[in-house]
Amino acid sequence: MTQNTAQKTEQTGRESTPHVLTLPLEAAQTDRNPHNYERWLIAKLMRMAGSPPIRFQLWNGDVIDPKDQEIRFALHLKDPKALYSLVANPNLAFGDLYSAGRLDVEGDLPDLMETLYRSVHAARQEWPKWLDALWRNHNPRSTGITEAKENIHHHYDLGNEFYQLWLDQAEMQYTCAYYERPDLTLEQAQLAKLEHVCRKLRLKPGMTVVEAGCGWGGLARYMARHYGVKVHSYNISREQLVYAREQARQQQLDHLVEYVEDDYRNIKGQYDAFVSIGMLEHVGKENYPALSALIKRSLKPDGIALLHSIGRNRPMLMNAWIEKRIFPGAYPPSIGEFMEICEQGDFSVLDVENLRLHYAQTLSHWMDRFTENQDQVSEMYDEHFTRAWRMYLAGSIAAFRTGSLQLFQVVFTHGANNQLPQSRQDLYTTPAAPEQA
Repeated sequence: MTQNTAQKTEQTGRESTPHVLTLPLEAAQTDRNPHNYERWLIAKLMRMAGSPPIRFQLWNGDVIDPKDQEIRFALHLKDPKALYSLVANPNLAFGDLYSAGRLDVEGDLPDLMETLYRSVHAARQEWPKWLDALWRNHNPRSTGITEAKENIHHHYDLGNEFYQLWLDQAEMQYTCAYYERPDLTLEQAQLAKLEHVCRKLRLKPGMTVVEAGCGWGGLARYMARHYGVKVHSYNISREQLVYAREQARQQQLDHLVEYVEDDYRNIKGQYDAFVSIGMLEHVGKENYPALSALIKRSLKPDGIALLHSIGRNRPMLMNAWIEKRIFPGAYPPSIGEFMEICEQGDFSVLDVENLRLHYAQTLSHWMDRFTENQDQVSEMYDEHFTRAWRMYLAGSIAAFRTGSLQLFQVVFTHGANNQLPQSRQDLYTTPAAPEQA
């Protein structure tokens, strides 16, 4: 463990890098020839995955090619036990093995993951029920107040310097950008997202806004700077709040923005707008009724709320590796589960927008920057951490490209509110993206 990693462990009580116990290669008999049943296991695994165009290279150099397929990718298994882990549960083992360097990839990693997702999705209809049970994803960890703090620390308190290496330099946005035009830079697209959100909330000077989960505080500062509103932003990540408060002070916005180190469940008062960008994934479905009640009591009679969240087309658990190693407690809701929040509060839904492909493009920009700085990331943490995050970003790109994940922005208000715009034309009168950023 590196010094920085040890410091993170001391601060949070858990390792910030998703380490996996690895078998020393010399003890794994990597020079022995594969058994016939091991070759059979690989062939069976590939059939269960829909026979994607992937070559397997084994620990002794032997290769196993797909039948009647043009090979686009190659997977290199470094030891026999890596094969058994992969067969036992690929949902968990693929990321673990790649992170540990026991599985290497030849070819573009996001493209490989997209190919696998599409192939597995098509083949899954033919799986026996026992295989679904064997390879199942597990339920997310608790998101109670104590556990939520631990979950957030695990991911968001890795260090501001780490995220600054690959997020936008404008407002440090770790959520989906808005590519109003496909040629926008990451900085332009993230500022366009902030503007798009403000327009949907119909902000005016003097209004009050409460934000549940503020990240590094960019949206709060943007609302205060450009719309003259007062913002109370709640967050339980201390690392992020240190950055957010310093930025507000430097930009002379701290008289309009208050960053509160507290759980969103402790929000008090009534506001003209309620907004949450990228937090609903961490709330936990069992807490949706309480969230709905919270929004209902926090929103003035003519107030507007906006929730921006990763989601699904139908209820599904998060991938086991992502939930266990990267995002503990994560659960992206289906659009139906999303609507339950509105139904339980007797809210009227005003607008639903899906920015799925915008998130795929955002992630591609993040991965490009991450790759440019991966040597520095490894110096800050270690190679295992770097490979894990490379896998996380690549898998996320693939998930949004294939439709496994969605990105919903939902706008709603109290059912009796009649102070509503007649159309959405005001959202698009001028470009949301700045000319430069």
